[in-house]
Amino acid sequence: MRPRSWNFSLTAALVLLCPFDLVASLGMDLYLPAVPALPQRLGASPGEVQLTLAAYLAFLGAGQLVFGPLSDRIGRRPVLLGGALAFAVASLALAVVGSFPPFLALRIVQAGGGAAMLVATFATVRDVYAARPEGTRIYGLMSGVLVLVPAFGPLLGAGLIALGGLALVLGVLGALAAVAGARAFVMWPETRPDGGRHVRLVDAGAILRSPSFRTYTLGYAVAMGSFFVYLSIAPGVLVGHFGHGPLGFGLLLGTVALVLVAVARKTERLVARYGREGCLGRGLAIIVVGALGLLVPVDHVVAFLAPMWIVAAGIALVIAVAANGALAPFPDMAGTATALFQCLGTLFFVVAGTTAVLVLHGTRALVGFVLVGAALVVVSRRRE
Repeated sequence: MRPRSWNFSLTAALVLLCPFDLVASLGMDLYLPAVPALPQRLGASPGEVQLTLAAYLAFLGAGQLVFGPLSDRIGRRPVLLGGALAFAVASLALAVVGSFPPFLALRIVQAGGGAAMLVATFATVRDVYAARPEGTRIYGLMSGVLVLVPAFGPLLGAGLIALGGLALVLGVLGALAAVAGARAFVMWPETRPDGGRHVRLVDAGAILRSPSFRTYTLGYAVAMGSFFVYLSIAPGVLVGHFGHGPLGFGLLLGTVALVLVAVARKTERLVARYGREGCLGRGLAIIVVGALGLLVPVDHVVAFLAPMWIVAAGIALVIAVAANGALAPFPDMAGTATALFQCLGTLFFVVAGTTAVLVLHGTRALVGFVLVGAALVVVSRRRE
């Protein structure tokens, strides 16, 4: 493997890495408050506008399956820079498009750019920090960004729309991607190992057959899915039951994300003490305990938030070790493994989480999702 030239401090590395994680996620959540006004602007039906949301999510996930193997072949740096350029150009073009077909096409390009940025960023973390203790903190904080964005993104998007409409939202997204890409062009070294290669179908199959990949990917899905389900049920409780407005809802929901980030800053010591498997098990146990706390009647807003604060602590511990645990066996095809980890983990928690919300309703949805998910992880660990 070639000598590394990634010589950043932890803070400098996070400042370089996190904007790409943030921008790709904001491409969905900053955009949400503009959806009601889009049919009139684009001359489209509400169903067609909904397609612009679904297409972004679909191509953000599926695109990683393309750009992950590509980053193993040509390197992380060109995939990252190309993704940032595509995202920035598509965002700025979206700000001036006034009809549905080109708008949808540009949303797909934007999502593809986001997918390239995500997979190249997480693969770089695997390249550089797999054997370094600070890697657990970086994974935790970067995954924490994915939790913070749904909590605060729509609130920020609503503020930007009030100031300058959808054009301002898209302009901000494009500018953020352009600035992050320009910094990366100057500062981001290539980190792909010399052993990286074009991955064949049989290589991807080997990743999927890996017991540790399956266990840690499933653990990641349960952890991130816990927050996904909570986001789905929170409006009915915080807005519908307790009567909080958009600002209060965003701030209360943000406390959960802040707990997660605060705990993520401490996970390095916990991983050093308990190891990767120990942290996975303890994190899932904490999530289960917190979820069970939601079975208590919700007669005060704290009764709804406090159990989720506990869940957030468990999420932080699981996501600190999940990516490294899943990707560790595949140093020469980390891009492909990262793409599969992100795509399959997200697909699992979106499908399973949505099913839980539709079938169980309210706080029972989170309890059911967590109990079933944790049981699947236990079964997977026993089969290793």
